[in-house]
Amino acid sequence: MKSTIKLSKKLKSELRKQKNHPQETYQTVIARLLKNIKQDDMLSEEKIKEIEEGIADIKAGRVCTKEQLKKKLGLK
Repeated sequence: MKSTIKLSKKLKSELRKQKNHPQETYQTVIARLLKNIKQDDMLSEEKIKEIEEGIADIKAGRVCTKEQLKKKLGLK
């Protein structure tokens, strides 16, 4: 099934820059970009656990300022 969509000149230019080769279709470019977005937006179980641990540290007051950390590490 074929559909037509309207694109601004600016967006079409941005899509053209994303082509891997001149003959690549816009459909392929858009599909690749959407696939990459989906992969980038997904958080692994490990990352979710790390975020939850970070939130728990903040709530428990286990944080310090950048200045405090520099002093602790002996940095200026």
